[in-house]
Amino acid sequence: MKKNLSCTLPALLAAFFMSLSLSAQTPDPAEKNLFPKDAVILFQGDSVTDGNRGRNADPNHIHGHGYVYLIASYLGAQYPEQNWTFVNRGVSGNTLRELHARWEKDTLAIQPDVLCIMIGVNDHGRRRTPEEYEAGYDSLLKLTRERLPNVRLILMEPLWRNSQGEVKDAYRQIVRKMAERYNAVFVPLQEDFDSVYDSAPDPKYWVWDSVHPTTAGHWRIFKSWMKTMCEAAQ
Repeated sequence: MKKNLSCTLPALLAAFFMSLSLSAQTPDPAEKNLFPKDAVILFQGDSVTDGNRGRNADPNHIHGHGYVYLIASYLGAQYPEQNWTFVNRGVSGNTLRELHARWEKDTLAIQPDVLCIMIGVNDHGRRRTPEEYEAGYDSLLKLTRERLPNVRLILMEPLWRNSQGEVKDAYRQIVRKMAERYNAVFVPLQEDFDSVYDSAPDPKYWVWDSVHPTTAGHWRIFKSWMKTMCEAAQ
């Protein structure tokens, strides 16, 4: 039976132009030099980092389904010769106090070459003052620098769908301050999210409740993380 080419031609053309578009997107040369060869990159935080990750060695689930998965899958596939190991130890519901309580086992014992932290929304939810938040963060990073003096630190800004409020703004400024104090890369997120909320019919398109990103939201975190890291590597 003869196929109706008029039905398949638009799809074929779409696939063709899509392939051209994808092939034209060359990686940033800085990506390959983000980390040393054989580096262990550890992600720490609360549920946004956790991403419902697996709790065993099953490689299909160890990175969860959020921004950590996107970073690990992209960089791992793009640069297999670098032999980078990506580890997710985010735990849903964690505050800085709970992060500190498991720091020995879930961070220091792993001895990462690179450590990325995103924490704060639960501290805010439990009404920790900015002063308490800053003291807790400072204590955690001081301990980390003492025990892992050569680790490269990356501090990510806590993210809210509704970014209004003096305490939320103070939290974000504290993370920026900690990044400067401990020579870490600071990854901004809130401004980017605030700029796109109106692009979708419903703000829940990006963050489905007050703090948890959707699939599209995690992609924006991934893009912001990659952009910041490549700029820092240049």
